[in-house]
Amino acid sequence: MEIHGKAVTTTEQNSAVFGFVEGLRSNFDHPLSHLFVQFLVIISVSRAMGKMFARLGQPEVIGEMAAGILLGPSLFGLLAPDLFAFVFPKDSLGTLRLLSQIGVCLFMFAVGMELDLKHVKSKAHAAVAVSHASIVFPYLLGVCLAYFMFSQLAQPGSTFMAFALFMGISMSITAFPVLARILQERGMSRTFLGSTAITCAAVDDVTAWSMLAFVVAIAKATSLGASVLTLLLVLVFVSIMIFGVRRVLQRWLGSDRLVEEEPSRGSLATVLCVVVAAALSTEVIGIHALFGAFLAGAIMPEVHGFRHGISVRVETLSSVLLLPLFFAFTGLRTQIALLDDLQGWLLCCLIIAVASLGKLGGSAVAARLTGMSWSESLQLGALMNTRGLMELIALNIGYDLGILSPRIFTMLVIMALTTTMLTGPLLTLFGGQAVLANSPQEATRA
Repeated sequence: MEIHGKAVTTTEQNSAVFGFVEGLRSNFDHPLSHLFVQFLVIISVSRAMGKMFARLGQPEVIGEMAAGILLGPSLFGLLAPDLFAFVFPKDSLGTLRLLSQIGVCLFMFAVGMELDLKHVKSKAHAAVAVSHASIVFPYLLGVCLAYFMFSQLAQPGSTFMAFALFMGISMSITAFPVLARILQERGMSRTFLGSTAITCAAVDDVTAWSMLAFVVAIAKATSLGASVLTLLLVLVFVSIMIFGVRRVLQRWLGSDRLVEEEPSRGSLATVLCVVVAAALSTEVIGIHALFGAFLAGAIMPEVHGFRHGISVRVETLSSVLLLPLFFAFTGLRTQIALLDDLQGWLLCCLIIAVASLGKLGGSAVAARLTGMSWSESLQLGALMNTRGLMELIALNIGYDLGILSPRIFTMLVIMALTTTMLTGPLLTLFGGQAVLANSPQEATRA
Protein backbone atom coordinates (compact mmCIF):
# COMPACT_ATOMS: atom_id res chain seq x y z
CA MET A 1 0.00 0.00 0.00
CA GLU A 2 2.85 2.32 0.86
CA ILE A 3 4.48 1.59 -2.46
CA HIS A 4 1.17 1.91 -4.20
CA GLY A 5 0.54 5.13 -2.26
CA LYS A 6 3.90 6.51 -3.28
CA ALA A 7 3.17 5.62 -6.90
CA VAL A 8 -0.12 7.48 -6.76
CA THR A 9 1.56 10.50 -5.13
CA THR A 10 4.31 10.58 -7.78
CA THR A 11 1.77 10.36 -10.57
CA GLU A 12 -0.18 13.23 -9.09
CA GLN A 13 3.00 15.25 -8.75
CA ASN A 14 3.99 14.55 -12.34
CA SER A 15 0.50 15.46 -13.48
CA ALA A 16 0.64 18.73 -11.54
CA VAL A 17 4.06 19.60 -12.98
CA PHE A 18 2.89 18.72 -16.49
CA GLY A 19 -0.20 20.87 -16.07
CA PHE A 20 1.88 23.78 -14.80
CA VAL A 21 4.29 23.52 -17.73
CA GLU A 22 1.39 23.33 -20.18
CA GLY A 23 -0.07 26.42 -18.56
CA LEU A 24 3.19 28.30 -18.99
CA ARG A 25 3.40 27.18 -22.60
CA SER A 26 -0.17 28.29 -23.23
CA ASN A 27 0.55 31.70 -21.68
CA PHE A 28 3.68 31.99 -23.78
CA ASP A 29 1.65 31.35 -26.93
CA HIS A 30 -0.69 34.25 -26.13
CA PRO A 31 -0.52 37.08 -28.73
CA LEU A 32 0.54 39.59 -26.07
CA SER A 33 3.43 37.34 -24.98
CA HIS A 34 4.53 37.00 -28.60
CA LEU A 35 4.41 40.76 -29.01
CA PHE A 36 6.61 41.25 -25.93
CA VAL A 37 9.09 38.68 -27.27
CA GLN A 38 9.19 40.60 -30.56
CA PHE A 39 9.77 43.85 -28.67
CA LEU A 40 12.70 42.35 -26.77
CA VAL A 41 14.33 40.87 -29.86
CA ILE A 42 13.79 43.88 -32.14
CA ILE A 43 14.82 46.59 -29.67
CA SER A 44 17.92 44.74 -28.40
CA VAL A 45 19.17 43.87 -31.90
CA SER A 46 18.42 47.38 -33.18
CA ARG A 47 20.36 49.02 -30.35
CA ALA A 48 23.31 46.67 -30.81
CA MET A 49 23.45 47.28 -34.57
CA GLY A 50 23.00 51.02 -34.08
CA LYS A 51 25.98 51.20 -31.72
CA MET A 52 28.09 49.05 -34.04
CA PHE A 53 27.38 51.28 -37.04
CA ALA A 54 28.05 54.39 -34.94
CA ARG A 55 31.54 53.06 -34.18
CA LEU A 56 32.03 52.62 -37.92
CA GLY A 57 31.23 56.31 -38.46
CA GLN A 58 27.68 55.78 -39.69
CA PRO A 59 24.45 57.20 -38.18
CA GLU A 60 22.80 54.80 -35.75
CA VAL A 61 19.60 54.77 -37.79
CA ILE A 62 21.42 52.97 -40.62
CA GLY A 63 22.37 50.20 -38.20
CA GLU A 64 18.75 50.01 -37.07
CA MET A 65 17.64 49.70 -40.69
CA ALA A 66 20.18 46.93 -41.24
CA ALA A 67 18.96 45.20 -38.07
CA GLY A 68 15.48 45.01 -39.55
CA ILE A 69 16.79 43.18 -42.60
CA LEU A 70 18.92 40.81 -40.49
CA LEU A 71 15.85 39.88 -38.43
CA GLY A 72 13.91 38.97 -41.56
CA PRO A 73 14.03 35.87 -43.74
CA SER A 74 17.26 37.08 -45.36
CA LEU A 75 19.36 36.02 -42.32
CA PHE A 76 17.44 35.11 -39.16
CA GLY A 77 14.90 33.06 -41.09
CA LEU A 78 17.69 31.40 -43.06
CA LEU A 79 19.91 30.45 -40.10
CA ALA A 80 17.20 29.52 -37.59
CA PRO A 81 13.90 28.92 -39.41
CA ASP A 82 12.13 27.30 -36.44
CA LEU A 83 13.11 30.08 -34.02
CA PHE A 84 12.21 32.67 -36.66
CA ALA A 85 8.76 31.13 -37.07
CA PHE A 86 8.32 31.21 -33.28
CA VAL A 87 9.35 34.87 -32.87
CA PHE A 88 7.53 36.12 -35.96
CA PRO A 89 4.51 33.84 -36.55
CA LYS A 90 2.41 34.91 -39.52
CA ASP A 91 -0.67 35.60 -37.42
CA SER A 92 1.26 38.20 -35.38
CA LEU A 93 2.37 40.34 -38.31
CA GLY A 94 -0.88 42.29 -38.44
CA THR A 95 -0.32 43.73 -34.96
CA LEU A 96 3.33 44.43 -35.75
CA ARG A 97 2.33 46.27 -38.91
CA LEU A 98 -0.20 48.49 -37.13
CA LEU A 99 2.27 49.44 -34.40
CA SER A 100 4.94 50.17 -36.98
CA GLN A 101 2.52 52.43 -38.87
CA ILE A 102 1.82 54.37 -35.67
CA GLY A 103 5.57 54.79 -35.23
CA VAL A 104 5.94 56.09 -38.78
CA CYS A 105 3.12 58.59 -38.27
CA LEU A 106 4.72 59.92 -35.07
CA PHE A 107 8.06 60.11 -36.86
CA MET A 108 6.56 62.05 -39.77
CA PHE A 109 4.90 64.39 -37.26
CA ALA A 110 8.34 65.09 -35.75
CA VAL A 111 9.78 65.63 -39.25
CA GLY A 112 7.04 68.15 -39.97
CA MET A 113 7.95 70.07 -36.83
CA GLU A 114 11.59 70.25 -37.94
CA LEU A 115 10.68 72.23 -41.06
CA ASP A 116 11.80 75.86 -40.75
CA LEU A 117 10.02 77.85 -43.45
CA LYS A 118 11.85 81.06 -42.47
CA HIS A 119 15.14 79.29 -43.14
CA VAL A 120 13.81 78.19 -46.52
CA LYS A 121 12.93 81.78 -47.47
CA SER A 122 16.42 83.04 -46.58
CA LYS A 123 18.03 80.62 -49.04
CA ALA A 124 15.19 80.34 -51.53
CA HIS A 125 17.31 80.73 -54.69
CA ALA A 126 19.71 77.87 -54.07
CA ALA A 127 17.09 75.74 -52.30
CA VAL A 128 14.54 75.89 -55.10
CA ALA A 129 17.11 75.28 -57.85
CA VAL A 130 18.92 72.39 -56.17
CA SER A 131 15.92 70.69 -54.57
CA HIS A 132 13.85 70.68 -57.74
CA ALA A 133 16.79 69.52 -59.84
CA SER A 134 17.36 66.75 -57.29
CA ILE A 135 13.77 65.62 -57.85
CA VAL A 136 13.17 66.15 -61.56
CA PHE A 137 16.38 64.58 -62.88
CA PRO A 138 16.29 61.35 -60.82
CA TYR A 139 12.52 61.13 -61.30
CA LEU A 140 12.93 61.11 -65.08
CA LEU A 141 15.69 58.52 -64.84
CA GLY A 142 13.46 56.39 -62.60
CA VAL A 143 10.61 56.54 -65.11
CA CYS A 144 12.99 55.55 -67.92
CA LEU A 145 14.29 52.67 -65.82
CA ALA A 146 10.72 51.55 -65.13
CA TYR A 147 10.10 51.23 -68.89
CA PHE A 148 12.68 48.44 -69.11
CA MET A 149 11.83 46.77 -65.78
CA PHE A 150 8.03 46.84 -65.78
CA SER A 151 7.42 43.49 -67.44
CA GLN A 152 9.86 41.65 -65.17
CA LEU A 153 9.63 43.38 -61.81
CA ALA A 154 6.22 45.01 -61.40
CA GLN A 155 3.63 43.30 -59.24
CA PRO A 156 1.15 41.41 -61.45
CA GLY A 157 -1.97 43.50 -61.91
CA SER A 158 -0.31 46.90 -61.46
CA THR A 159 -0.32 49.47 -64.25
CA PHE A 160 2.76 50.86 -65.94
CA MET A 161 1.83 54.41 -64.93
CA ALA A 162 1.67 53.52 -61.23
CA PHE A 163 4.91 51.50 -61.42
CA ALA A 164 6.77 54.25 -63.32
CA LEU A 165 5.57 56.99 -60.97
CA PHE A 166 6.67 54.96 -57.94
CA MET A 167 10.07 54.21 -59.45
CA GLY A 168 10.49 57.94 -60.00
CA ILE A 169 9.54 58.67 -56.38
CA SER A 170 11.96 56.05 -55.06
CA MET A 171 14.82 57.69 -56.98
CA SER A 172 14.07 61.25 -55.89
CA ILE A 173 13.46 61.08 -52.11
CA THR A 174 15.93 62.57 -49.62
CA ALA A 175 15.95 61.54 -45.94
CA PHE A 176 15.75 64.92 -44.20
CA PRO A 177 16.22 63.56 -40.62
CA VAL A 178 19.21 61.35 -41.50
CA LEU A 179 20.81 64.20 -43.43
CA ALA A 180 20.36 66.52 -40.43
CA ARG A 181 21.92 63.93 -38.12
CA ILE A 182 24.95 63.47 -40.40
CA LEU A 183 25.51 67.24 -40.50
CA GLN A 184 25.19 67.48 -36.73
CA GLU A 185 27.64 64.65 -36.08
CA ARG A 186 30.18 66.24 -38.44
CA GLY A 187 29.72 69.72 -36.99
CA MET A 188 28.50 71.10 -40.32
CA SER A 189 25.01 72.27 -39.30
CA ARG A 190 25.99 75.95 -39.05
CA THR A 191 28.19 76.14 -42.12
CA PHE A 192 26.91 77.57 -45.39
CA LEU A 193 26.98 74.09 -46.92
CA GLY A 194 25.13 72.54 -43.99
CA SER A 195 22.39 75.16 -43.80
CA THR A 196 21.93 75.02 -47.57
CA ALA A 197 21.65 71.23 -47.46
CA ILE A 198 19.06 71.38 -44.68
CA THR A 199 17.03 73.93 -46.63
CA CYS A 200 17.21 71.95 -49.87
CA ALA A 201 16.22 68.76 -48.07
CA ALA A 202 13.26 70.53 -46.45
CA VAL A 203 12.00 71.79 -49.82
CA ASP A 204 12.71 68.35 -51.31
CA ASP A 205 10.67 66.68 -48.56
CA VAL A 206 7.63 68.87 -49.06
CA THR A 207 7.76 68.48 -52.85
CA ALA A 208 8.45 64.74 -52.86
CA TRP A 209 5.75 63.89 -50.32
CA SER A 210 3.25 66.04 -52.18
CA MET A 211 4.10 64.12 -55.35
CA LEU A 212 3.81 60.83 -53.47
CA ALA A 213 0.36 61.82 -52.20
CA PHE A 214 -0.61 62.55 -55.81
CA VAL A 215 0.72 59.17 -56.97
CA VAL A 216 -1.07 57.29 -54.16
CA ALA A 217 -4.33 59.07 -55.01
CA ILE A 218 -4.03 57.99 -58.65
CA ALA A 219 -2.99 54.43 -57.77
CA LYS A 220 -5.85 53.86 -55.31
CA ALA A 221 -8.57 55.54 -57.36
CA THR A 222 -10.80 53.33 -59.49
CA SER A 223 -11.27 55.94 -62.23
CA LEU A 224 -10.07 59.31 -63.45
CA GLY A 225 -13.06 61.00 -61.82
CA ALA A 226 -12.24 59.36 -58.50
CA SER A 227 -8.64 60.57 -58.77
CA VAL A 228 -9.79 64.15 -59.34
CA LEU A 229 -12.18 64.00 -56.39
CA THR A 230 -9.45 62.59 -54.15
CA LEU A 231 -7.04 65.37 -55.13
CA LEU A 232 -9.74 67.99 -54.52
CA LEU A 233 -10.32 66.55 -51.05
CA VAL A 234 -6.59 66.72 -50.41
CA LEU A 235 -6.53 70.40 -51.38
CA VAL A 236 -9.50 71.10 -49.11
CA PHE A 237 -7.80 69.26 -46.23
CA VAL A 238 -4.51 71.14 -46.69
CA SER A 239 -6.37 74.46 -46.83
CA ILE A 240 -8.28 73.69 -43.63
CA MET A 241 -5.07 72.73 -41.84
CA ILE A 242 -3.06 75.78 -42.95
CA PHE A 243 -5.71 78.49 -42.89
CA GLY A 244 -7.98 77.07 -40.22
CA VAL A 245 -6.39 74.73 -37.68
CA ARG A 246 -3.02 76.50 -37.74
CA ARG A 247 -4.59 79.83 -36.79
CA VAL A 248 -6.73 78.51 -33.93
CA LEU A 249 -4.28 75.92 -32.59
CA GLN A 250 -2.36 78.44 -30.55
CA ARG A 251 -5.64 79.54 -28.96
CA TRP A 252 -6.60 75.92 -28.22
CA LEU A 253 -3.29 75.29 -26.52
CA GLY A 254 -3.37 78.55 -24.55
CA SER A 255 -0.66 81.20 -24.43
CA ASP A 256 0.22 80.24 -20.84
CA ARG A 257 0.96 76.64 -21.89
CA LEU A 258 3.16 77.70 -24.79
CA VAL A 259 5.60 79.52 -22.48
CA GLU A 260 6.10 76.56 -20.15
CA GLU A 261 9.56 75.01 -20.16
CA GLU A 262 8.07 71.55 -20.56
CA PRO A 263 4.79 70.80 -22.37
CA SER A 264 1.98 69.95 -19.97
CA ARG A 265 -0.15 66.84 -20.19
CA GLY A 266 -2.98 68.98 -21.52
CA SER A 267 -0.79 70.35 -24.30
CA LEU A 268 0.37 66.86 -25.24
CA ALA A 269 -3.22 65.62 -25.30
CA THR A 270 -4.29 68.49 -27.57
CA VAL A 271 -1.35 67.94 -29.91
CA LEU A 272 -1.96 64.20 -30.13
CA CYS A 273 -5.65 64.80 -30.90
CA VAL A 274 -4.64 67.10 -33.78
CA VAL A 275 -2.13 64.54 -35.09
CA VAL A 276 -4.58 61.63 -34.88
CA ALA A 277 -7.39 63.64 -36.48
CA ALA A 278 -5.12 64.78 -39.33
CA ALA A 279 -3.79 61.24 -39.87
CA LEU A 280 -7.32 59.84 -39.83
CA SER A 281 -8.45 62.44 -42.37
CA THR A 282 -5.77 61.61 -44.94
CA GLU A 283 -6.24 57.88 -44.37
CA VAL A 284 -9.97 58.22 -45.08
CA ILE A 285 -9.31 60.47 -48.09
CA GLY A 286 -7.08 57.73 -49.46
CA ILE A 287 -3.52 59.08 -49.44
CA HIS A 288 -2.16 57.40 -46.25
CA ALA A 289 -2.21 58.57 -42.64
CA LEU A 290 1.43 59.70 -42.57
CA PHE A 291 0.68 62.70 -44.81
CA GLY A 292 -1.78 64.06 -42.26
CA ALA A 293 0.73 63.50 -39.45
CA PHE A 294 3.43 65.32 -41.43
CA LEU A 295 1.18 68.33 -42.06
CA ALA A 296 0.12 68.39 -38.41
CA GLY A 297 3.76 68.77 -37.45
CA ALA A 298 4.30 71.54 -39.99
CA ILE A 299 1.50 73.69 -38.53
CA MET A 300 2.55 73.40 -34.88
CA PRO A 301 3.20 76.77 -33.14
CA GLU A 302 6.85 77.83 -33.27
CA VAL A 303 6.82 80.16 -30.25
CA HIS A 304 8.92 79.74 -27.07
CA GLY A 305 10.51 76.46 -28.17
CA PHE A 306 7.16 74.67 -28.04
CA ARG A 307 7.98 72.52 -31.08
CA HIS A 308 11.25 71.38 -29.55
CA GLY A 309 9.59 70.30 -26.30
CA ILE A 310 6.95 68.28 -28.13
CA SER A 311 9.46 66.86 -30.64
CA VAL A 312 11.78 65.52 -27.92
CA ARG A 313 8.99 63.51 -26.33
CA VAL A 314 7.44 62.23 -29.53
CA GLU A 315 10.72 61.39 -31.24
CA THR A 316 12.05 59.53 -28.19
CA LEU A 317 9.03 57.23 -28.12
CA SER A 318 9.00 56.65 -31.87
CA SER A 319 12.75 56.21 -32.39
CA VAL A 320 13.39 53.88 -29.43
CA LEU A 321 10.27 51.73 -29.47
CA LEU A 322 8.12 52.07 -32.58
CA LEU A 323 10.48 52.79 -35.48
CA PRO A 324 12.56 49.63 -34.84
CA LEU A 325 9.27 47.75 -35.30
CA PHE A 326 8.89 49.41 -38.70
CA PHE A 327 12.43 48.43 -39.68
CA ALA A 328 11.76 44.86 -38.60
CA PHE A 329 8.47 44.76 -40.51
CA THR A 330 10.29 46.06 -43.59
CA GLY A 331 12.96 43.43 -43.05
CA LEU A 332 10.30 40.71 -42.95
CA ARG A 333 9.26 41.83 -46.44
CA THR A 334 12.83 42.01 -47.74
CA GLN A 335 13.98 38.71 -49.21
CA ILE A 336 17.55 38.96 -50.45
CA ALA A 337 17.31 35.31 -51.50
CA LEU A 338 15.07 36.49 -54.37
CA LEU A 339 18.21 37.94 -55.99
CA ASP A 340 19.45 34.46 -56.68
CA ASP A 341 21.09 35.04 -60.02
CA LEU A 342 23.64 37.33 -61.67
CA GLN A 343 20.95 39.23 -63.54
CA GLY A 344 19.18 40.14 -60.30
CA TRP A 345 22.32 41.58 -58.71
CA LEU A 346 23.25 43.42 -61.91
CA LEU A 347 19.80 45.02 -61.96
CA CYS A 348 20.22 45.96 -58.30
CA CYS A 349 23.59 47.59 -59.05
CA LEU A 350 22.03 49.40 -62.00
CA ILE A 351 19.30 50.81 -59.74
CA ILE A 352 21.91 52.03 -57.25
CA ALA A 353 23.96 53.64 -60.03
CA VAL A 354 20.97 55.35 -61.65
CA ALA A 355 19.68 56.57 -58.27
CA SER A 356 23.08 58.03 -57.36
CA LEU A 357 23.63 59.57 -60.79
CA GLY A 358 20.24 61.23 -60.75
CA LYS A 359 20.26 62.49 -57.17
CA LEU A 360 23.93 63.26 -56.60
CA GLY A 361 24.64 64.38 -60.16
CA GLY A 362 21.49 66.46 -60.58
CA SER A 363 21.98 68.22 -57.23
CA ALA A 364 25.67 68.88 -57.85
CA VAL A 365 25.17 70.36 -61.31
CA ALA A 366 22.33 72.59 -60.10
CA ALA A 367 24.38 73.75 -57.11
CA ARG A 368 27.32 74.53 -59.37
CA LEU A 369 25.07 76.63 -61.62
CA THR A 370 23.96 78.68 -58.58
CA GLY A 371 27.58 79.71 -57.93
CA MET A 372 28.84 77.08 -55.49
CA SER A 373 32.27 75.54 -55.99
CA TRP A 374 32.58 72.01 -57.34
CA SER A 375 33.72 70.76 -53.94
CA GLU A 376 30.66 72.24 -52.24
CA SER A 377 28.39 71.10 -55.05
CA LEU A 378 29.55 67.51 -54.88
CA GLN A 379 29.22 67.48 -51.09
CA LEU A 380 25.70 68.85 -51.38
CA GLY A 381 24.92 66.19 -53.97
CA ALA A 382 26.21 63.48 -51.62
CA LEU A 383 24.00 64.80 -48.82
CA MET A 384 20.93 64.94 -51.05
CA ASN A 385 21.61 61.33 -52.09
CA THR A 386 20.80 60.26 -48.52
CA ARG A 387 17.55 58.29 -48.55
CA GLY A 388 17.32 56.26 -45.36
CA LEU A 389 14.04 55.86 -43.52
CA MET A 390 12.04 58.16 -45.81
CA GLU A 391 12.74 55.82 -48.71
CA LEU A 392 11.61 52.78 -46.73
CA ILE A 393 8.34 54.51 -45.89
CA ALA A 394 7.65 55.22 -49.57
CA LEU A 395 8.62 51.68 -50.60
CA ASN A 396 6.26 50.13 -48.06
CA ILE A 397 3.43 52.26 -49.43
CA GLY A 398 4.20 50.97 -52.93
CA TYR A 399 4.30 47.40 -51.64
CA ASP A 400 0.99 47.77 -49.78
CA LEU A 401 -0.66 49.19 -52.90
CA GLY A 402 0.38 46.13 -54.91
CA ILE A 403 2.66 48.11 -57.23
CA LEU A 404 6.11 46.83 -56.21
CA SER A 405 6.82 43.11 -56.35
CA PRO A 406 8.89 41.50 -53.54
CA ARG A 407 11.88 41.32 -55.90
CA ILE A 408 11.98 45.02 -56.87
CA PHE A 409 11.08 45.93 -53.27
CA THR A 410 14.21 44.10 -52.08
CA MET A 411 16.36 45.83 -54.70
CA LEU A 412 15.09 49.25 -53.71
CA VAL A 413 15.64 48.56 -50.00
CA ILE A 414 19.25 47.62 -50.76
CA MET A 415 19.55 50.83 -52.82
CA ALA A 416 18.24 52.91 -49.90
CA LEU A 417 20.75 51.38 -47.49
CA THR A 418 23.68 51.65 -49.90
CA THR A 419 23.13 55.28 -50.91
CA THR A 420 22.67 56.31 -47.28
CA MET A 421 25.80 54.49 -46.14
CA LEU A 422 27.82 56.15 -48.92
CA THR A 423 26.98 59.67 -47.71
CA GLY A 424 29.67 59.86 -45.03
CA PRO A 425 32.52 58.43 -47.13
CA LEU A 426 31.57 60.64 -50.10
CA LEU A 427 31.55 63.74 -47.89
CA THR A 428 35.07 62.88 -46.76
CA LEU A 429 36.13 62.14 -50.34
CA PHE A 430 34.82 65.47 -51.62
CA GLY A 431 36.53 67.38 -48.83
CA GLY A 432 33.73 67.92 -46.32
CA GLN A 433 35.92 67.95 -43.24
CA ALA A 434 38.43 70.35 -44.78
CA VAL A 435 35.73 72.84 -45.71
CA LEU A 436 34.24 72.61 -42.24
CA ALA A 437 36.91 74.34 -40.18
CA ASN A 438 39.52 75.73 -42.50
CA SER A 439 37.63 78.14 -44.72
CA PRO A 440 37.00 81.64 -43.33
CA GLN A 441 34.70 82.25 -46.29
CA GLU A 442 32.48 79.42 -45.08
CA ALA A 443 32.20 80.96 -41.63
CA THR A 444 31.26 84.30 -43.17
CA ARG A 445 28.66 82.80 -45.49
CA ALA A 446 27.14 80.70 -42.70
